[in-house]
Amino acid sequence: MIQAMSCVFEDFPAGARLISSTHRVTADAIMELFHLDPKSAQQTLFGGLTASGWYTAAVSMRLFVDAMDVAGGIIGMGVDELKWPNAVRPGADLRVEIEILEARRSKSRPGYGIIRVRNVTKNQRDEVVQSFMASAMLPMRSSVP
Repeated sequence: MIQAMSCVFEDFPAGARLISSTHRVTADAIMELFHLDPKSAQQTLFGGLTASGWYTAAVSMRLFVDAMDVAGGIIGMGVDELKWPNAVRPGADLRVEIEILEARRSKSRPGYGIIRVRNVTKNQRDEVVQSFMASAMLPMRSSVP
């Protein structure tokens, strides 16, 4: 397990794994963002308050960025196979499990590397609530001041 602290591309070889901190989802946050009240939510397919997939994606991205802690930032290049297999309910404690699938130097951007990652967001019961594959560009050690 990598202890990420102002990391750069070289700190994320293929096969590396990280686990983010957790984030508690609250009913207030769900209602504030999507203007849905608990009574109305009872009438939906889910039978109660659930977070939108995009809320889950936003929380997951924050957890991902914090866990990676890349000096100079991460440049997203695309996301594939985004899935929300289980609903996120108020009180859920979400965490992101990150696996670096590939890591290579950028051919077109000297000083940067490209990683391919699998991100899986799980709740406190270890249920997958989101998964996706993504490519991202990170600065290499030589390009960070």
